[in-house]
Amino acid sequence: MSTVVSGLVASYGSTTVLHGIDLDLGDGEMLAVLGPSGCGKTTLLRSIAGLHRIDAGRITSDGRDLSVAGRVQVPPEKRGIGLMPQEGGLFPHLTVRRNIEFGLRTGFLRPYLSGRAERMRRVDEMLELVGLPDAGGVQPSELSGGQQQRIALARALAPAPSVVLMDEPFAALDAGLRTSIRQDVRELLQASKTASILVTHDRAEALGTADRVAVLLGGRCAQIDTPRQVYERPATPAVARFVGDAYFVDAVGHGGYAETILGRIDTITRASGTGQVLLRPEQLSVSDRGGGAFVVEHEFFTGPESSVTLRHRDTGLRLRCIARTSDRFAPGSVVDVSVTSPVHWFPRQVS
Repeated sequence: MSTVVSGLVASYGSTTVLHGIDLDLGDGEMLAVLGPSGCGKTTLLRSIAGLHRIDAGRITSDGRDLSVAGRVQVPPEKRGIGLMPQEGGLFPHLTVRRNIEFGLRTGFLRPYLSGRAERMRRVDEMLELVGLPDAGGVQPSELSGGQQQRIALARALAPAPSVVLMDEPFAALDAGLRTSIRQDVRELLQASKTASILVTHDRAEALGTADRVAVLLGGRCAQIDTPRQVYERPATPAVARFVGDAYFVDAVGHGGYAETILGRIDTITRASGTGQVLLRPEQLSVSDRGGGAFVVEHEFFTGPESSVTLRHRDTGLRLRCIARTSDRFAPGSVVDVSVTSPVHWFPRQVS
């Protein structure tokens, strides 16, 4: 393993922010730490980077202790960890070349890159890697937002860290650019075979970019798994709600299926006794054939699809479905809803 966090507890004064966090990061892996504002994501990153002292637990990298509460605290510059902060954090008074070179002058590769010629070669390698070979002489302000993020990554990668920590690095970019840049960064990290931790509150960013996702809720790690598992088989209802639109329907389980007010629904996990099934909007299909149990409340055109909000006529259950734009469902019309794929089962009623 590249980096391991065991039983990490971190506080600010008398307030405990992180409660017994356990994480592991494999060589070359990208782990997304996903959670709402205030859940401790940045504190976790700062603890791994050595910028915050932990109260309990241990942080190791390639078998080397970086932090052991009360005993070991390796300085940030000696940890072999790269940091890519929000909005890149480039020095505005330095050229792009000097920004990248900065870590080579003061960082953990200094014994190996003590000569200027060696440092310049490394800077050229990084500029080539991020696809901006001719940008060395310009100021950061002359670059676009996406280009600045590429240079920030080049600076983080220049000292050949064992892991790069990224704190909401794409938050300041507009939506269209954010998607393309995060994919570029992902590919650059893969090309350099560098492990990384991406902190974000954006569920699409986490699910669409990382190899695994750690969901942090209330300072505790609620689930760590692949994006698909976290989304399709969330460990708790709270995780289900946080990673996507979630609807919970009372059900009675019978092994591979459950009986609900929507009829018999296949389950991806074994269902037994009373409980609830988790429904996602994309699993629901709407039809206007007669005898339906739902009334259309709203229809929102969103471009490639429409979002349809429905209410069950007897129970008041509300659902949101995704429909093709060629289908039209007028408010007040009566429709039927069917489930198009197996669903996740929770054995107890959602609180």
